[in-house]
Amino acid sequence: MDYLENYKSWLESDCFDEKTKEELRAISGDDNEIKERFYTELKFGTAGLRGIIGAGTNRMNIYTVRKATQGLADYIISVGAQKKGVAIAFDSRHMSPEFAETTALCLAANGIKAYVFESLRPTPELSFAVRHLGCTAGVNITASHNPSEYNGYKVYWEDGAQITPPHDTGIMDKVLARTDFSTLKTMDRAEAEKAGLFVTIGSEVDDAYMAELKKQIKCQEAIDKYGKDIKVVYTPLHGTGNIPVRRVLKEIGFENVFVVPQQELPDGDFPTVGYPNPETEKAFELGLALAKEKDADLVLATDPDADRLGVYVRDKKGDYVCLTGNMSGCFLEEYELARTKEQQGIPADGAVIKSIVTSNMSRAIAEYYGAELIEVLTGFKYIGGKILEFEKAGKGTYLFGFEESYGCLIGTYARDKDAVVASMALCEAAAFYKGKGMTLWDAMVEMYERYGYYREDVVSITLKGIEGAGKIKETMENLRKSIPSEIGGYPVLDVRDYKKDVITDTKTGATKPTGLPESDVIYYDLPDNSWVCVRPSGTEPKIKVYFGIKSDTLDKSIKEAKNLGDCALKMLNLD
Repeated sequence: MDYLENYKSWLESDCFDEKTKEELRAISGDDNEIKERFYTELKFGTAGLRGIIGAGTNRMNIYTVRKATQGLADYIISVGAQKKGVAIAFDSRHMSPEFAETTALCLAANGIKAYVFESLRPTPELSFAVRHLGCTAGVNITASHNPSEYNGYKVYWEDGAQITPPHDTGIMDKVLARTDFSTLKTMDRAEAEKAGLFVTIGSEVDDAYMAELKKQIKCQEAIDKYGKDIKVVYTPLHGTGNIPVRRVLKEIGFENVFVVPQQELPDGDFPTVGYPNPETEKAFELGLALAKEKDADLVLATDPDADRLGVYVRDKKGDYVCLTGNMSGCFLEEYELARTKEQQGIPADGAVIKSIVTSNMSRAIAEYYGAELIEVLTGFKYIGGKILEFEKAGKGTYLFGFEESYGCLIGTYARDKDAVVASMALCEAAAFYKGKGMTLWDAMVEMYERYGYYREDVVSITLKGIEGAGKIKETMENLRKSIPSEIGGYPVLDVRDYKKDVITDTKTGATKPTGLPESDVIYYDLPDNSWVCVRPSGTEPKIKVYFGIKSDTLDKSIKEAKNLGDCALKMLNLD
């Protein structure tokens, strides 16, 4: 069936409500818009769905959400796990409550109990709730830091991590098998509640989650002594972080937490930022203005589902300096390992886990403290997967894990990145270093002096629609056809092609396997801890170029990283 036939079938079928049909009638005659909405189905990928909200097979709506949920239910039943239930959370985006209810009622109609949060909650609490409630799976309705027109559907398995093999492909197959929207199940909410298949959850899970966060504190005595003197500006960027971040900081002893008033309340339009990503400067404009007014020590921003954290700290001149995801991640790795070593020693099987596109400084820190450094593919589910491997094997102690994309996890109570615990840990570190007469920036510089001035960055190129998807595919194919001899003056030592599972030594031509799952990623190893990596985004219409270097001063590292990034972008030939 082509896109026009798909469009007509939605207009004529009794499966779809009148509101949906009115939206589709409004685009009658707009062939390009019809094609974008119906040329394909919104892909259920390895993490679930993510797309623009609207009517059509290639959009997020109650029907595509129900189809995904029916496939999930079919898979859960096929593996005999339907008795344990599914936890469901949602964020502040448009249609998030509606999509959560759609999900719950589809599961209930299939005889699977749905535990639904009473109101919006952060992603890491959903990950925790799956384990806490003993569920088979979890669903979080969120599009993370995407623009306001997007929403998404993340699926978790019983370990609390986003789905990995064999569950991801198993669920995808079941979703694809559902080709007729009339076969998707749902039921009345009142009936589902009466049958005990729709259960509302809230404060009990919140309290248990808070208790786990507090267990991760390393130096409560520092908070007790200096917490009242630390001034923190925080913004939830109109998302889910407002209540949990403020609650945990208040309960452990931070008295001076100032929330950006214009960004405090949930709002799916994200009116003050548009693109609610704590990686961007614009996300911090209001927070930095408030920080200067309050003379704050640090500025924190969580994305709408509160799994990513952005940070600014003050330097010696009183200026606010951005800590990238790599910088804040390495900082917290250093802090957590240092305190662990002081208090109990690093376990013999202690491990730090990072993604392949995350700073090589992480390896230097792990080696300094005698911990193993494990690399995984991009996606926190792979870090969660390693934690599960440790548990099953009875060997391996998780110490810390993070990705360059502003996400980390301290502890194993959840299996996804958690900006709430990261906010708590950074404030704790601020109190700890205040006791030593140091700021967080002083501590960061001390790290650079010890390990070297590592600098990394990522550039994302947006390529939307059918044409954009084709361009991304073509670019990756071209990179595979020709291995460059150098990038930015750095000779290419070897190339890791994770799609072909091969590492090629450029000098000898010798090859060996990558040792990681298949993924559309190309990584160039360069001398002196320098590197470049190219991959399509798994959640947005973008191709991403990551790069990193190591230098001997901060200024040189910034300059050298920019030069390497510029040269890497030219290599893509996207002009």
